[in-house]
Amino acid sequence: MYIHIGEDLNIRAKDIISILDKESVNHSILIKEFLHRHQEKLINLSKSPFKSVIITYDKVYLSPIASGTLKKRSNQRNIQGF
Repeated sequence: MYIHIGEDLNIRAKDIISILDKESVNHSILIKEFLHRHQEKLINLSKSPFKSVIITYDKVYLSPIASGTLKKRSNQRNIQGF
């Protein structure tokens, strides 16, 4: 199953480790430190302030799509898997 995370990018659901909302990032020193340490893997998909952070095994995405919306998309059974 693939999930659309913004900017015409789809990633495999099984590659997602975590989806964090913007508020979690803004209120956690540990998450800010994690993002700072993984800047070389960071991909900003948002032209405006990001709404969620998606952590995969090899990249970290800043997405313009809210974490709640991403969760709903991951629960849809009609999303095609390859």
